[in-house]
Amino acid sequence: MQVNNRLFEIIYILMQKKKITAKELSERFEVSTRTIYRDIEILSRANIPIYTTKGKDGGIELIEEYVLNKAILSEEEQKQILFALQGMKKVRGKEEKDVLEKLSILFNKKVEDWIKIDFSNWGKKNTQEERFDIIKKAILNKNLIEFVYYNSNGEKTKRIVEPIQIWFKDKSWYVISYCRIKMDYRIFKIARIRDIKILEEHFQRELPKERKEGKYKFEEILLELEISKEMAYRVYDEFEDEEITKKEDGNFIIKVKYPENEWIYSYILSFEEYAKVISPERIKVDIKKKLEKISKKYL
Repeated sequence: MQVNNRLFEIIYILMQKKKITAKELSERFEVSTRTIYRDIEILSRANIPIYTTKGKDGGIELIEEYVLNKAILSEEEQKQILFALQGMKKVRGKEEKDVLEKLSILFNKKVEDWIKIDFSNWGKKNTQEERFDIIKKAILNKNLIEFVYYNSNGEKTKRIVEPIQIWFKDKSWYVISYCRIKMDYRIFKIARIRDIKILEEHFQRELPKERKEGKYKFEEILLELEISKEMAYRVYDEFEDEEITKKEDGNFIIKVKYPENEWIYSYILSFEEYAKVISPERIKVDIKKKLEKISKKYL
């Protein structure tokens, strides 16, 4: 159980039981009594009126009149906590669900189910969510994972990695890991992972500071496209307003920065005859070559 969750749980238990021993709490949370006393110290420093008494009938208690929602949190803060936990529940799981339910009781507020995250594509089995759950568990418990991976060129490799962080970027989920084979940090697209399993070995590595700040280096190009008006639904789905210029004939000029890799060609070709590359020139040339190769397959 994460520390913040345990602190909320301790408050919840004390508001129900009034008094409990450190030994009982340590057994409940499967931590040492030393950890419990450290938690109590943290709560005291946060101005929670919690105290301990010694002796036969001693234990840990809250003052009789303590009420969580009046003591430290405004109405708006209570709502924000519940909304945040509601979102975390969608990507974290049972622990956040339990804390959410308990806090909603303490705050005497109905929890609005304001967010839903579905990892599956339309019409497909939700295997990506299963991979996500395995990776999440491995990150929280600091276990290595092993999987088969297909890169953007369709090449298949077997990887053993230290999973450190799940990352959502541009409509896709990724796992940032330290690869034991490449001996460096790598970003793996979760949709391309297969045959994933958690290994017994643990690791201690943390994400370096520069990577925590999101400084991932990709070679980017400024891509300029003309997209036909028939694709208007995709234009407004996939590009921001500042990237779109509408022409008098109804077509669109798109200027957007993308990482330069094989993905960019498949993306352009996904528009079929409704998109034309304006620049860079080398992308136009490469697209033309690919189309020629495709056409030869149908001669």
